[in-house]
Amino acid sequence: MSVVKSDSVGWLLDHQAYINQSYRCCHHIPPDTRCCRYIFKAAYFDIEKPHIGDTESKEDQEPVGGDSRPKGRKRKRKSHALNQGEVDAEEYHKQVSLTIRNGTRKLIEQSTVSRIPVGRECIKRQITPVAADSMLVELCSMAKQMTREQCHSVQVISNEADSITNLNLLGHLTENSTDCARIVMLMGQRYLLPPHSSFLLSDISCMEPLLGYKKYDVITLDPPWENKSVKRSKGYSHLFPWQIQQIPVPALSAPGCLVVSWVTNRQRHLRFVKEELYPSWSVDVVAEWHWVKVTRHGEFVVPLDSTHKKPYEILVLGRYKGSPERQNGEHVTETITVPDHKLLVSVPCLLHSHKPPLGEALKGLTTPNPECLDLFARNLQPGWTSWGNEVLRFQHLDYFQELSTGGDSDCCILRQSSAQVISPSC
Repeated sequence: MSVVKSDSVGWLLDHQAYINQSYRCCHHIPPDTRCCRYIFKAAYFDIEKPHIGDTESKEDQEPVGGDSRPKGRKRKRKSHALNQGEVDAEEYHKQVSLTIRNGTRKLIEQSTVSRIPVGRECIKRQITPVAADSMLVELCSMAKQMTREQCHSVQVISNEADSITNLNLLGHLTENSTDCARIVMLMGQRYLLPPHSSFLLSDISCMEPLLGYKKYDVITLDPPWENKSVKRSKGYSHLFPWQIQQIPVPALSAPGCLVVSWVTNRQRHLRFVKEELYPSWSVDVVAEWHWVKVTRHGEFVVPLDSTHKKPYEILVLGRYKGSPERQNGEHVTETITVPDHKLLVSVPCLLHSHKPPLGEALKGLTTPNPECLDLFARNLQPGWTSWGNEVLRFQHLDYFQELSTGGDSDCCILRQSSAQVISPSC
């Protein structure tokens, strides 16, 4: 469970605990019957103190939960005329800041935000860049022509004894149908697959294998929005709005599908999603939520009123208006009201764009046991299909720590993968 506390204002989430629970099972296949447990390295969620911005006042430095530890020195604010985008952003912030401040305080009061932090020396050892991080995007680009010419089969990792270690992970849907996490190899690198997860490693030009695989009741997307910092970064590509609009969301959606988009705090992106993107997909906007980032002690990671960055991100929720699906003659999802102005509060991962899980917060807003799809994903989730050109990035084994389980047979993963390839007619 990722939910630490649920309230009328939203949810307090433990992202780290959610990841770790995905690797708690064991299955034995000779000759390797050794079981082990993997957890995500705690250092990636060790945020002890806020990052003091350039505009904080004494009021800004007050922690959300009432802690009065001293903060960093105040910096002078550089005065400049605001452009229209900045004016719009400040106006939006004025509308939502009080709700975010009060709601966050309510959720974290008398709650444990996260686990006990690991030692500082351990943190220094664990936070190291993973060499294979940029490899996935390059592989997808190189494999475009190859994958277009292939029959897009589904590779199902099963419990059968025959082991297949050299799976073709580029442009092929790969599904771990077992109750165990599995390790797969790609270009000499090892990646962990959670149980009951599936993924497609490809770029936006090679999404065909997703079409016809399933219809989804929940679709989340975290597009690589264009902005100045992205343009300066050599390791992070972006898409223009018209490219994002080409994603075949209607073809992937079951009737009444809940569509959830992560949006940066740029108002032009928010307007684009509400006024252009969702209408082009036949999706009605039904709610707007916020993800609030806090430290382990419940403080905002940056001052709430900072003009440089905000400690929150926006989620726009919409409902696909396809032909109403009926169950026993009744509408399944169209009559379900999605609550507005909810908060998701959590300690963020230090890895860029590693978003918190939404599954438990969305329960009750879709059909029971929904089919879920995560677009532009950088990690996998049990019970979800994930797509993106970096979809395995945060599944790299170097992000995990192996624990010795001894006789603990319910906290293990299997070392070898067995798979059967199901080839539909092309």
